[in-house]
Amino acid sequence: MRNLLLGAMLTLGGTMAQATEYLNIFTWDGYVAPEEVTAVNALLKEQGYDIEVRVMDTLAEGPEQMFDVIRSGDVDVSFLTLNYINMEGVPFSNLLQPIDTSSPRLSNAQALLPELSAIEMGMSDAGPLYLPFGGGAYGIWANDDVVSEHPASVADLLKPEWSGRISLTSGQVQPNVALALMAMGEAPFAVQDASGDRKKMAEMQKADGALQQTLTALYKQVGFFWSAGPEFRDDFAFVASYGPGASAHVASGGNWSLVNFDEGSTVWLDTINFSKTLEGDKLEAAEIFANYFIGKEVQERIVNGLGMVAATTLVDANPMLDENPEFFAEELFWPPYTKVANNVMNMLSKRASGGDS
Repeated sequence: MRNLLLGAMLTLGGTMAQATEYLNIFTWDGYVAPEEVTAVNALLKEQGYDIEVRVMDTLAEGPEQMFDVIRSGDVDVSFLTLNYINMEGVPFSNLLQPIDTSSPRLSNAQALLPELSAIEMGMSDAGPLYLPFGGGAYGIWANDDVVSEHPASVADLLKPEWSGRISLTSGQVQPNVALALMAMGEAPFAVQDASGDRKKMAEMQKADGALQQTLTALYKQVGFFWSAGPEFRDDFAFVASYGPGASAHVASGGNWSLVNFDEGSTVWLDTINFSKTLEGDKLEAAEIFANYFIGKEVQERIVNGLGMVAATTLVDANPMLDENPEFFAEELFWPPYTKVANNVMNMLSKRASGGDS
């Protein structure tokens, strides 16, 4: 009996020792499709790795939320927006490791767009803390069943007829502040630009100041604030979207289109990042995962299915970039906000939402 028990324990111990490890992926809604997880897991198995990709149930929402989730230690690979990486107040760079783009498991890195591959805000002294995945604009989409003519200016969103008929994000207040600034005729990142100027910053954060009044007026127009993904309801006239949610809705039959404001739209780049704790086989598995996601098949999907700008030259067409080579113009690219700028924007947003000053 003792021998049987010992044998069972040894068998159990051997099974436990060989248990499959998981590569936990923390991503935005729609970025990692189930069939792509299956494909990467097949690659890992073929190459002898006893590791499986697992997408976390928690979806990305914004910098503070993403920092808290990654800091928990449960994340292996993340999809951070580029300007988060070296943003003050949420030190993601301390949680990430440089990526060796010369790794034999990252063969598709050689085809990445050079202008997106070594952007200063995502770099460390030891190299890039990211691989570019795909980008787009934080734009306003119009419900063409109810909006007969698109507004020319962001300021037009403040008109009385759109009260309660606009949806913006709650996950990130920075793009909403940018919209308010553009409605005022200011640069979208004026708060960030004023970070080192106490006098300007004091003016911008006044409870009775022009920016606060404009942001409050904008928020009063909002009928719903979304977090992980936008909702395109028939009772909305305008919905803010980073692109993927809107494109998916249009593909399913929705009659929505991007509003081309005179002021333009702010732009972003989402990236693939490796947690600092990754090493050995799990790091190699992460490289195989990333290589698949910067490869032609996935990059074609994010262009044609999610309406994004691909990060690679491997795609047959990259419409937004082909039509506008200056799509990622420096003045429209989300910056790595300072802690001061973030604090001011969060305070402005809280006040605009009806919170305490």
